[in-house]
Amino acid sequence: MADLLSVLTATEKISLSLRALYAEKGYGQYKMSKFEEYDLYAKNKEFLTSDSVITFTDTDGRLLALKPDVTLSIIKNTKESPEGKTKVYYNENVYRLHKGTGAFRELAQVGVETMGDVTEKDVVETLLLAKESLNLLSDATVLEVSHLDVVTGLAEAYGLSAQGKKEFFLALADKNEQAARSVAEAEGLTPEQTENLALLTTLYGKAEQILPLLSRFGADEKTKTAVQEFSAVLTALLNAGAENVYVDFSVLNHQNYYNGIAFKGFVKGVPTGVLSGGQYDRLMQKMKKRSKGIGFAVYPDELVKIYAGERK
Repeated sequence: MADLLSVLTATEKISLSLRALYAEKGYGQYKMSKFEEYDLYAKNKEFLTSDSVITFTDTDGRLLALKPDVTLSIIKNTKESPEGKTKVYYNENVYRLHKGTGAFRELAQVGVETMGDVTEKDVVETLLLAKESLNLLSDATVLEVSHLDVVTGLAEAYGLSAQGKKEFFLALADKNEQAARSVAEAEGLTPEQTENLALLTTLYGKAEQILPLLSRFGADEKTKTAVQEFSAVLTALLNAGAENVYVDFSVLNHQNYYNGIAFKGFVKGVPTGVLSGGQYDRLMQKMKKRSKGIGFAVYPDELVKIYAGERK
């Protein structure tokens, strides 16, 4: 066995460890083709990290694509179970444009998806599994958590225009307090509303420190409900003994597809996030599904730099 492990690459070792964890937790393995019909990605371009997709024409004339994403394929090809749950894990390669080089790269991706009657308990379970995934790879990890309905709900409650929302979300993603204040001023917000938007851009800290501050973002019934949901999830994580869980509202996914909890995972020694995920009920609806969904992906190729002797 030792000889077998010695021939594995760092990426393969990471993937193997994660797959064993997910199987142990009761997730079934999901296998898929390397190809999907291009139309799937053309209709959901905003969900992808890039508009660029490698395409080719099949022998029957269909336009196919090397998959740039796994979640879309799983949603498309999994039988609907709105009153039950489908829990799967995957170990797949995706093909994406590298921002630095402008060339396509084949990237390993290991992750889990839960679809169906997703409850608060499932959300907490997914977050705990994300943290356990990080802890499996390093002793120094951080999980950053946000709630998109707090962010979008506050923008709506304050009456931000479409352009104002766009500029505010950009300011939030960049943690740019001054830009958020400029948006508030241009939109004619009150001093209290301005301070709340500005605070969202700078608010960062451990869950137990931020929890008492969340109530100030309950501007209407929608945001109050979102704050209550977020507080309940954070409290459950703390009660379960999860450590180094931080609140960071700059963790944003595309609001047309995602809702509720969004999160990213970081490992000491790696400058970029190595795990990302969230709830995607809106994406399910867009793909004509009645179910809810939540999941995350780990990117082993980003992690190899913490394993001595190998870099990708």
